[in-house]
Amino acid sequence: MDREIVDVVRSRYGSVAKSDLSSQNEGVRAVAEAFGYSADQLASIPAEANMGLSCGNPTAFASLKPGETVVDLGCGGGLDVFLAAKRVGPTGKAIGIDMTPEMLDLARRNAAKADGGRPLANVAFHRATIDKLPLPDASVDCVISNCVINLAPDKQAVFCEIVRVLKPGGRLAVSDIALKKPLPPEIAGDLMAYVGCIAGAILIDEYRRQLIAAGFAQVDIVETGNDLNAYAKVENQSGCCSPAMGSTLPLVSTGSCCSPAPSGNTDLHRQFAELLRRCNVNVFAASVRVFAVKTA
Repeated sequence: MDREIVDVVRSRYGSVAKSDLSSQNEGVRAVAEAFGYSADQLASIPAEANMGLSCGNPTAFASLKPGETVVDLGCGGGLDVFLAAKRVGPTGKAIGIDMTPEMLDLARRNAAKADGGRPLANVAFHRATIDKLPLPDASVDCVISNCVINLAPDKQAVFCEIVRVLKPGGRLAVSDIALKKPLPPEIAGDLMAYVGCIAGAILIDEYRRQLIAAGFAQVDIVETGNDLNAYAKVENQSGCCSPAMGSTLPLVSTGSCCSPAPSGNTDLHRQFAELLRRCNVNVFAASVRVFAVKTA
């Protein structure tokens, strides 16, 4: 994987992990709900597991069953790992993969209280990049991921690695950002737009082609229709202190207009809010639901 991109992504998401962003923040909670999480789901897991980084809810369409092994690529603070763990039950296992030490530290702290204040026994976390998984061949029933694969410089390698660890007939359920049409050069070449999950995204047709080439069948990629401007909810200054964009969702403000941003707002969220001011990303990109099955 491209070293510069990997280092910047690790640094920026590490800073998010060390922030105080959580479901206790109204804007963070609003982002998760805008992308498909219910209030009950968010209340069932530690608040710190949600940092407003999702672009969908892969556990909602992964068809997880008791006893299965599920792997979450780019697990962050453990949001989808904990929801998946409850679906696969005590005879199953939910495994989180992340390359950011700060995120793994946070996920493990969250796991210690994820079962009603008690440790959640059927979860595990590993540090790795998602193109080199520390898992045996054909050992996983389902792979999920949430707004992470777009960050991988070599997506074909990621898809091939997913196929390697999946059992024959295993499933891939991913929420991600993909392109409806090519980005303008000023956005496509912007490293922070890459870290913000936009510039690294690929065209929907290319996404499908790479999955099929890796060994998936029954590939289904559906635009969810979710407004990507929802991310600006975390950055309370993005609406009231700068010109509004067309079709932007109402922004959540935690203070008076133009007041200092709350301490939980990281550089990543501020820079992404700036990107939303520069370009209506909904014209070029979409939140997508990806479901595919490994060839038996």
